[in-house]
Amino acid sequence: MSAKKNESLWRPLYPYESHFLKVGGFDLHYVDEKPADWTPGRPVLFMVHGNPTWSFFFRALINAFREEYRVIAVDQIGCGLSEKPSASLYPYRMERRIADLCDLAARLDLSNVTLVAHDWGGAVGMGCAERLHERFTRLVLMNTAAFRSQRCPFRIYLGRIPFLSPFLIQGLNAFCRGALRWASEKPGGLDPEVAAGLVAPYDSWRSRVAVSKFVRDVPLSDKDPSYKTLVEVEENLSLFRDKPVLLCWGVRDWCFPTEFLKRFLSDFPEAEVRKIDSAGHYLLEDAPEEVIEALTAFFEKYPV
Repeated sequence: MSAKKNESLWRPLYPYESHFLKVGGFDLHYVDEKPADWTPGRPVLFMVHGNPTWSFFFRALINAFREEYRVIAVDQIGCGLSEKPSASLYPYRMERRIADLCDLAARLDLSNVTLVAHDWGGAVGMGCAERLHERFTRLVLMNTAAFRSQRCPFRIYLGRIPFLSPFLIQGLNAFCRGALRWASEKPGGLDPEVAAGLVAPYDSWRSRVAVSKFVRDVPLSDKDPSYKTLVEVEENLSLFRDKPVLLCWGVRDWCFPTEFLKRFLSDFPEAEVRKIDSAGHYLLEDAPEEVIEALTAFFEKYPV
């Protein structure tokens, strides 16, 4: 569960105390930062990553908001510093991931929660928010989806081919390495310590099983095992139609382009929108200050 590779480079950027909770029989790791005077009932920011990132991706937001909010950033099972069980022990399906988050939120007795989700953390996080909708008050969605789409970039499709996926993703680490190059639009590329942190937990064949399974679990048709779960998530988006929603988008994203933003607006027509023209999929790496500014303005406009 420890990500030791190049730790001297990335650990100073991620100085948070680790918390673990046994969820479904496995150790789920999460960051839990809050003001010294925080009391139950005060607002919580619940951050859910996608693939192939982990809670490290949210460090700029953790630093920006932990003096005012309780900030919880999870590592989904198989990701980050959480336990990495084999596929024979853990199903690596959307339904199980949603159940894991629901279990965590319920056992921590979270209330007055704002979901902050990125990439496929959007579908998983929305699944949790919908099932526990009485606990969630606001949504912040960033370059993500929580509905059906048949759009699958070729780079992603290669990782879905059964005989190629283990070789490319678990063997060659092509997905994590490719994300460092293609998910960011930062001039000159990501800083070495940031790149080291993003890939640190995924340094072996065994540690990359979740990265591979995440790619193959994205439901594109009704033949895919998680299709029914995604339909349920999509159909329940209406539960949040009257809640404050912020859609913060890196415009230069090739994986979740602005077509996904437009689709969200059909479900949340009153949503606040912040487009960041210079940012790609890793918008928190490309333009953290602009994202923090957008969230700050959103929280001030819609206090809870």
